[in-house]
Amino acid sequence: MIRIPSLMFCCAAALAACVPAGAQPTQIAAQSAPVLPSYARIASQVLGAPLVIDARIRSASRVKDAEATGLTPGRARFYIEADVLALIRGGTAIPARLVYLADVPLDARGRPPKLKKLRVLLFARPIAGQAGQIQLTGLDSQREWQPALDAQVRGIVREVIAPDAPPAITGIGNAFHVPGSLPGEGETQIFLTTAKDLPFSIQILRRPGEQPRWSVSTGDIVDESAGAPPKDTLLWYRLACGLPAQLPADALGSEEPDNARAAREDYALVRRELGPCA
Repeated sequence: MIRIPSLMFCCAAALAACVPAGAQPTQIAAQSAPVLPSYARIASQVLGAPLVIDARIRSASRVKDAEATGLTPGRARFYIEADVLALIRGGTAIPARLVYLADVPLDARGRPPKLKKLRVLLFARPIAGQAGQIQLTGLDSQREWQPALDAQVRGIVREVIAPDAPPAITGIGNAFHVPGSLPGEGETQIFLTTAKDLPFSIQILRRPGEQPRWSVSTGDIVDESAGAPPKDTLLWYRLACGLPAQLPADALGSEEPDNARAAREDYALVRRELGPCA
């Protein structure tokens, strides 16, 4: 009998795709193609995981449901031993073989997936004093390996560890609008607060007869030519997932009503163009 260490956490594995009987081969290929998680979902997992690991499951022993404290209905808990194929993110070296607990979803018939020899991507944290044990960071922190997912994860890790990576937004410091000399002309500047107290601001320019343009600056120098950040980048994620839905009233201070209204409209423009944090 395998002795289960007292580490309690959850994770998930991919469910098998269901294909209708009689489907043509081309239909089967299209329906069984795995759907990648959103950029925002994976970025949040990378940011919350000191360790990102490419591994292959060597063995998986199911824990009795009665002994799996806090087990989510529709899942089964496994004690997993896995061989490390690559450490994608991590500050120090890790053992070549790791153990951890994972709560994996059951299929429509109440059966768990086959885990042995499955290649997985793990989002985890080390356990102090237990070099060979890790703790998954969330319910979906064990994902079945896919080439496209692997490329997505590695790309996000590179963005996160880059020296100029945009910091997490903690709020809005202040905002103001300066009207121009012509009707419909003006500029709004919004200064953000960040976890690392680094400069972070948004500029919105309006000119008569032109579409409003906005840009982001992550340094002391404002670069109005930088433009809006491309979607599915770390800078986009920080803004789309970090900005409040509306410009806080206290950020406008003693702005005149017309200027405050223009600043709120410009902020709403930025939020619309960023889109939702999926």
